[in-house]
Amino acid sequence: MKIKQFRYSSDNNLAYLLYGDKTAMAIDGGAAEEILSFIETNDLTLKYVTNTHRHMDHTTGDKTLLDRSGAVFFDNDVIKNRAVELEGREIRVYHTPGHSSDSVTFHCGNFLITGDTLFNGKVGRCFSGDLKGFLNSVKFLKDLPGETIIYAGHDYVEEYMAFAKKLEPDNPYIERYIKKYDSAHVHSTLNEESRINPFLRFNDKKIISVLEKRGLPVGTEFERWESLMSIM
Repeated sequence: MKIKQFRYSSDNNLAYLLYGDKTAMAIDGGAAEEILSFIETNDLTLKYVTNTHRHMDHTTGDKTLLDRSGAVFFDNDVIKNRAVELEGREIRVYHTPGHSSDSVTFHCGNFLITGDTLFNGKVGRCFSGDLKGFLNSVKFLKDLPGETIIYAGHDYVEEYMAFAKKLEPDNPYIERYIKKYDSAHVHSTLNEESRINPFLRFNDKKIISVLEKRGLPVGTEFERWESLMSIM
């Protein structure tokens, strides 16, 4: 299975197309015209349209894609914790609440399309109010194989690396991460995230020390997570 990333909107949204030899599935397809052009150029059929969550900036392309392709729409809240098949390949759908109550993550091969749950360099804001659920979602994702590639819902890498450097100015992995950044193909591995993303490192001694210096609670895992979320 292959993946194609499309950038759209002033908020650096990222849309995705998972595709095989003949068929494709659009996820958060706000770049509808570009997606349809790619499908036509590559002689593909758009089979499914779906979203990581139903916030408006991620659903804006759905109607155009559906009207002009005849694809089937999969409601993300209905297919959570299930699987979708495309050309004999399984695309697993994990319910990962936190940013929103209906957030899901798509997992195919070593691709992980995370929407606004896990960004490259940070995590999304907790608009659901469910911080414990969000922590559980992040713990689940961070325990997947380290070579898993993260494809997020927005490109905020430059902003988030500035934040990470402010927290840990002596972290040598941050500069390496920045040098690897490519705005034309935004991605990172879980191994890379485990070195630079403070929101995956709530049990790391260095991050705990940063929180302690700010006078924030660090006694339990949830307190450390809550403290991190309070300074994002």
